[in-house]
Amino acid sequence: MMERSEQPAIWVDEGQKFFKVARRNFVDPEIWQAEKERIFEHCWLYLGHESEVAKPGDFITRTVAGRGILFTRDSKGELRALLNTCPHRGAQVCRERKGSAKSFQCFYHGWVFGADGRLRSQPGEASYAEGFKARESSNMTPVPRFESYRGFNFVCFDRDVVPLDEYLAGAKEYLDIVCDQSASGMSIVAGTQEYSIRANWKLLTENSIDGYHATTTHATYFDYLMNTTDGLTGGRMGGFGIDLGNGHAVLEYGAPWGRPVAQWIPAWGEDGRREIDRLYARLVADYGEARADRIAKMNRNLFIFPNLVINDIMATTVRTYYPVAPDYMTINAWAVAPNEETAWARKFRLYNFLEFLGPGGFATPDDAEALEHCQRGFANNKEAQWNDISKGMGKARPSYDDELQMRAFWTQWNNRMFPPPTVNKAQAAA
Repeated sequence: MMERSEQPAIWVDEGQKFFKVARRNFVDPEIWQAEKERIFEHCWLYLGHESEVAKPGDFITRTVAGRGILFTRDSKGELRALLNTCPHRGAQVCRERKGSAKSFQCFYHGWVFGADGRLRSQPGEASYAEGFKARESSNMTPVPRFESYRGFNFVCFDRDVVPLDEYLAGAKEYLDIVCDQSASGMSIVAGTQEYSIRANWKLLTENSIDGYHATTTHATYFDYLMNTTDGLTGGRMGGFGIDLGNGHAVLEYGAPWGRPVAQWIPAWGEDGRREIDRLYARLVADYGEARADRIAKMNRNLFIFPNLVINDIMATTVRTYYPVAPDYMTINAWAVAPNEETAWARKFRLYNFLEFLGPGGFATPDDAEALEHCQRGFANNKEAQWNDISKGMGKARPSYDDELQMRAFWTQWNNRMFPPPTVNKAQAAA
């Protein structure tokens, strides 16, 4: 088992106001293996949105922390998260990525399971003991813990984990803001973006809640908006970074670009203005002007520990990422939108999604390039040992482009990777 080395994983000095992260955390295979055990085995992990399995029989298959999971809605409309493994000989039961089915047949020996995972039939049933089909062990195995919040569904492989509602802590408020954009609920837009980055997974966590890099790394995008599309509002990006507890964090800041939820830009013309005015009026009627302004005119980069990011910016994106090696990760991203959204608003939402957030857009290739260059730079970690994320330390309310959010992540990461030793009462008394 990996033990704490002589060099600490993080180095914090409140007096001198610095917070440093050891670069070996991004390259050490033992640390990567320990992360899989100490973090991904014990945290709530995002599985999918309820809209992806909207009707009884709908299903998707996903890989979460190395496990194949069958996410279904059964015949009674109940959501299920099942380990995609046949209880007979261990074959994958469902080999399709998504679809709709009344039952699932394992192709190896033909065992048939309902969308609830229960064994329905198997060839040669008469050769099995009486009551075999009624045994729980004959059914597909459910994930140890499966809970949801506002349509976002999570799994955990630790049966003793705290309830999801408690785990999410302050992140719930920001999930509410995203969901309250719609009067009739939010849905994942069809299609998935899948790509990879040759860098450590924690770099994408940092990047996702780092307002400091935007104007330099993404300068081309801002130039494009200002010079070619009349695509800025004239507003400023001022805002704050907030520690939400349990390692979760958010950037909340002004939106200088158009937001189909209810912020107009000149590039959208007068038809667009009328549509945005209608959407904004609905928000004011439902929530009052102050909350309507927050929903419509503020950006949010929300991070839920350890690997879920919801970017509620010029479009709304749900993104997860998993480490494959210390220097390689895979990423999945989905667009989410209001169910009642008009064709006009959906067009611009998806345009924004692809233009900035997509793997071929303005932002993501910039970010991938930056993270891969960081990973290359970490080859010097034995001599150049530390990353510095001290910006904003000591401020009463750190700005969105300070680094409070990253410090929240690293503090939680360190607590989970190197928990203090447990001392029982008898030991303490002695």
